Amino acid sequence: MTTSILTGVRSVLFAHAHPDDETLATGVLIAELADRGVACHLLTATRGEAGEVVPGSSSARQGSAELEVVRDRELGGAVAALGMASRQWLGTPPARVDGAEPRRYRDSGMRWIRPGLAGPADTSDQNSFTAADPSAPVADLVALIEHLGVDLVVSYASDGGYGHPDHVRMHEVAVAAASAAGVPFAEVIDEQTAGAEWFDLSERLPTVTEALRCHATQLTVDGTDVVHVGGQREPILTAVGLRRSSS
Repeated sequence: MTTSILTGVRSVLFAHAHPDDETLATGVLIAELADRGVACHLLTATRGEAGEVVPGSSSARQGSAELEVVRDRELGGAVAALGMASRQWLGTPPARVDGAEPRRYRDSGMRWIRPGLAGPADTSDQNSFTAADPSAPVADLVALIEHLGVDLVVSYASDGGYGHPDHVRMHEVAVAAASAAGVPFAEVIDEQTAGAEWFDLSERLPTVTEALRCHATQLTVDGTDVVHVGGQREPILTAVGLRRSSS
């Protein structure tokens, strides 16, 4: 019998790029693990300040400091709804190299290359997550892994799910940091494939729906669907796969 990737796991660090990614990509798994008594911790790389804003949801404008505050508040609500143990911003202690001044990794933004595939934005600047020397966020994440003492790190697959540059970079950073810290890494996949463990968790839909509603500037919940700020509609994710990965 194949051993589950979650066997013996008592704490997990979910590494994501922006507020709302934790719920959209892994909310159903977080809700399940939290209910099992597993401590689920969240690391978010950026404040998502480059995100568009759902009309009528907030007076905060795309790219503004006000939107950073709003998205921080939204993330706090989602984390509470999912039952997570803690959340941290990359570059802020304890997700920062000991003794180093705190820093912010800015949202790199994106543009659509074609439906379902994103690429780098023209507006990305030198302070963005993707512009940083990768060794800096890797060291920051190692510091958090060691601080929390987690048993598993979970993040995106190598394509970032749909190509978002920040997601791709977060995969690279998480793989490298987990390896450096000597902690197993697993990537999230949304289709059943060979070598992956699949979790059908439809009973967690109410919890994930509640968490999604917290991210009102970015999406709208319509029944069992989520409608993104750009108008894309998709079913709320209630099944997810994990695949062991190594650097």
